[in-house]
Amino acid sequence: MSTQNMGVSTVSAPSLHAEAVVARLGELRAMRETIPNFVVPTQPGETRRLIRVAGVPPEFIELTVVAVERDEALAIGVGASMPLVRDRMAFAEAYAPLADEFDAMAQFLRHSIIAARNEAGDAALTIYEVAKRMAKRPKTAALAPHVADMRRALGIQKALANARATRKKAAAEKAEAEKHAAPVTPSQPPPKP
Repeated sequence: MSTQNMGVSTVSAPSLHAEAVVARLGELRAMRETIPNFVVPTQPGETRRLIRVAGVPPEFIELTVVAVERDEALAIGVGASMPLVRDRMAFAEAYAPLADEFDAMAQFLRHSIIAARNEAGDAALTIYEVAKRMAKRPKTAALAPHVADMRRALGIQKALANARATRKKAAAEKAEAEKHAAPVTPSQPPPKP
């Protein structure tokens, strides 16, 4: 008898963790509203298209601002607001460490998620190994359907069957190739003069 009919589900009920994540997401979204000049890309690859010009050295930008401020004709020809240009550079310089911290935080959070899955997976694999041994004993033979379900969920039978099929196919291909291959005869060295 399989435990699949007993309503085993891989979808967990809402947990304290899920509630905490909803709260953190709300905080992050609210934080977006507090960051001036926050722009969400509207097209795929938009950031990549901006990078070339965004990589212009800050010293170059400052020199162009100074030139515009010193030459009225250049200022008229450009039509750009130099205080706005300086503000954008100040924004970029000030907020870069925050973006770096978010990147690090995302990396650490992904590591934490993998570590949690590893811990849960390690415990489950240990339980599986113990359950396999216990299912062989008469007193705890009722664990056998659970072990079968665990094996199925782990994909062991499918992996073993695939490995067997691959080996069988490779052996058949090798035999077929040998069957159709021309007999190999050792080459005779050329006669000596």
